Amino acid sequence: MKNTGTDDLRLKKITRNIHSTLELLGENVKREGLLETPKRYAKAMRFLTSGYEADIDKLVGRALFKQDSSEIVIVRDIELFSLCEHHLLPFYGKAHVAYIPQGKIIGLSKIPRIVDAYARRLQVQERLTTQISDQLMKTLEPAGVAVIIEASHLCMMMRGVEKQSSYTITSSMQGVFRDNPSSRQELMDLLGGLNGAPRR
Repeated sequence: MKNTGTDDLRLKKITRNIHSTLELLGENVKREGLLETPKRYAKAMRFLTSGYEADIDKLVGRALFKQDSSEIVIVRDIELFSLCEHHLLPFYGKAHVAYIPQGKIIGLSKIPRIVDAYARRLQVQERLTTQISDQLMKTLEPAGVAVIIEASHLCMMMRGVEKQSSYTITSSMQGVFRDNPSSRQELMDLLGGLNGAPRR
């Protein structure tokens, strides 16, 4: 449970810091459009980094079920939004998550929730991909897990190289998806055979 007093204190400190930052950037923090901006920013950042407080066990709850199925399960096109830890600018895209059950399945809605729990932190895409994969291996103990993320990064689009059409694909393959080429190929065929598949 959140400590309301501590949370309020955090929000006040973030608000004060952003107020000072806006002044240092040359803005007039007393003008109408910016009067509430520091407070709004503080609340937005608390939400966008709420994954640090996520309890994955509690999030999954009772949504684990015994099941003899051993076929590939895919939840694809999971929208994700995160913040690049290098510039605090957003990156956004889609996650495609697959696993092969080994006596246990998970409620399908829990997979996007796990994605969000790790995306709502300061991140790099490479680590985000691995964290989701590791968590599903730990939670499900499946024969294999595959996580593929394709995302566009505003730190590349708005600044630096300013390449608006670039995107990044990362993957984490564990278990049979890593060790068995035929399982990995079956997964890629399934992803490639559906509308909106990861671009190649």
